[in-house]
Amino acid sequence: MGTTRRGRDAESLACHYLEARGLSLIERNYRRRPGEIDLIMDDTGSLVFVEVRFRRQTRFGSGAESVDRRKQAKIVACARGYLQTHPEMTTRPCRFDVVSISGDVGGPSVEWIQDAFSSLV
Repeated sequence: MGTTRRGRDAESLACHYLEARGLSLIERNYRRRPGEIDLIMDDTGSLVFVEVRFRRQTRFGSGAESVDRRKQAKIVACARGYLQTHPEMTTRPCRFDVVSISGDVGGPSVEWIQDAFSSLV
């Protein structure tokens, strides 16, 4: 299985995982010049920008640990672009979550970090 397919599968798994916990999908793979937001979801009125990371092995760190300050800045810039093109969303509270998936996509371990950018090192 190629990395593109694994990435799509991980995003689908993350989306289903979050939907099972009450979130609803607004948009998937939102692209803007600075980058891409994997999932944009609604969590009881809050707008949630979700970065999905998949690691087959965590020997060199989890997927969440790979969302460094540079990647965070790209996601934030992309989210600003989303809000500029969707002004009706600007009154909603926003947060940035990370869904880190490790192991085999057939039997993975999923970690959901809410408001991740304030808690990532």
